[in-house]
Amino acid sequence: MINVSILGGSGYAGGELLRILLGHPNVHLKQITSRQFSGQQVSLLHPNLRKQTNLLFVHPSALAVCDLLFVALPNGESMKIMKSLVKKADKIIDLGADFRLHHQEVFEKWYNLQHRSPELLKKFVYGIAELHRSGIEKAKYVACAGCEATVSILALYPLIKHELIKNGVIIDAKMSSSQAGLKPSLSSHHPERAGSVRSYMPTGHRHTAEIEQELKINNERLEVAISATALDMVRGLLVTIHTIPNSKISEKDIWKAYRSEYSQEPFIRLVKEKQGLYRYPEPKILQGTNYCDIGFEMDKTTNRLVIIAAIDNLVKGTAGQAVQAMNVMYGFPETTALEFPGLHPI
Repeated sequence: MINVSILGGSGYAGGELLRILLGHPNVHLKQITSRQFSGQQVSLLHPNLRKQTNLLFVHPSALAVCDLLFVALPNGESMKIMKSLVKKADKIIDLGADFRLHHQEVFEKWYNLQHRSPELLKKFVYGIAELHRSGIEKAKYVACAGCEATVSILALYPLIKHELIKNGVIIDAKMSSSQAGLKPSLSSHHPERAGSVRSYMPTGHRHTAEIEQELKINNERLEVAISATALDMVRGLLVTIHTIPNSKISEKDIWKAYRSEYSQEPFIRLVKEKQGLYRYPEPKILQGTNYCDIGFEMDKTTNRLVIIAAIDNLVKGTAGQAVQAMNVMYGFPETTALEFPGLHPI
């Protein structure tokens, strides 16, 4: 049994972490922090957890020593205090963006912020277990991937590794409202968001840096272009990725590549049915799950390979990924507390 605390527990990521960890047999939840709601029941912010826990939020200044600390702060915050946090816990898993990128100059370019703890960047292992399981097993510090980066990397990795596609990848990402976090803004105001299909970042998405970092195989940089569109849904993320296959590539080659990398992965599902409504991945049926569903279609007329992939951005894209990393770090069965299969219909 390990003592686990959550720093920054009032947001969506913190609440999802709490939901998952309450069902983990090897975890004792020690503390969960919130400045604004210190002293109040966590169910005030996370009403789905009524009668599941009696935990109260504590002020971050009261954070005690623990075995593992999950850090669920807004981007740009954990780097300000990470030097003190490493004294609070043997192991740390950061759900934010501050330690995902290996190089200070790359972080500062994409986030337009000066990094406050650049000497710690190399100490964090990128948190996608399917790519970095051996590194996570030995790690003290893990930086979870961004949600859009997670689904795109998992969809593309086998194709890049097996040299099945040419350089120059276009990712069309459909985003849900929870990806913007708990703090409201004009764009999340209901009259502005409801019923919208809004192209909010047709170029320059900052998760490009993570994708290029993780898919730089054999020292060849992948050229990635992302267009992000906000949809009227609370949870979920769907990417439609347009690529050009190398000559004489068949569907059999694509299947072989995915199965070679993912046949033993508990949370990757290949979805390509010949009939039925859900022939391709769809985020709706992944709500609450830690699965990444991946499908594809060959267009021989235009010589395109289109990859479709979906996740729940708050689980596989955030909190579930973090718990999966924790399981790997401590040698627990990797699927522990992450077995929820989703709901249908929903």
